[in-house]
Amino acid sequence: MQRVRIRYAKRGPLRFTSHRDFARAFERALRRAGVPIAFSQGFTPHPKISYASAAPTGVASEAEYLEIGLREQVDPAQLRAALDAALSPGLDVLDAVVASGGSLADRIEASHWRIELPEVDPAVLRRAVAAFTAAEEVLVERMTKQGRRTFDARSAVIRIDVLASPETPSGAPAVPCAILELVVRQVTPSVRPDDVLSGLRVVADLEPPVSPRVIRLAQGTLTAQDAIADPLDADRDGATIGER
Repeated sequence: MQRVRIRYAKRGPLRFTSHRDFARAFERALRRAGVPIAFSQGFTPHPKISYASAAPTGVASEAEYLEIGLREQVDPAQLRAALDAALSPGLDVLDAVVASGGSLADRIEASHWRIELPEVDPAVLRRAVAAFTAAEEVLVERMTKQGRRTFDARSAVIRIDVLASPETPSGAPAVPCAILELVVRQVTPSVRPDDVLSGLRVVADLEPPVSPRVIRLAQGTLTAQDAIADPLDADRDGATIGER
């Protein structure tokens, strides 16, 4: 059996696709593309697909990962193109590599998030971030499968930066839009972008007037410089798989 690891994106309106709905769409895409997917044994065989740290519903992402098991060898570049064509635009297959060993989940140590906050003054956000980073812990609450949990949103945040507001082509400031970038370590329970925003509300009473726009830019292993390395890098054999 061949194992292939895939990176895909959720873009535009398709960011509202739930993980369960994406799983159904992906299984249909496998059938349409004629992929020789392997199945588990037993009375109710299931396609051999494993997902790694899926983004929450409503969050866009450029870095979602999964692994599939195949009955026979395939060319990863052709597989990527066939699956991308079989999925709806907005669910885009970006990369595919043959797994070389180890666990894909073990290579997901942190995520890099970008949060756009329309109608929030960057200066106000900087003050809130300063209060957040100065705190030893920031306790927030969230409903989980185990019920309502209280946990520290501060300790998982490795890096938090406020970026400048975008400008119009004329150079005049656009409508205020603060941009927050985060690098967050994978912990249990997981700390999500909305948890960090809840933390900013706790420490600085920051309440965005408009729903934030969130995108995951990357996830993978942490380097010594707190950057994130693509988890598929360890599987590459020097060949470059096409990406659109």
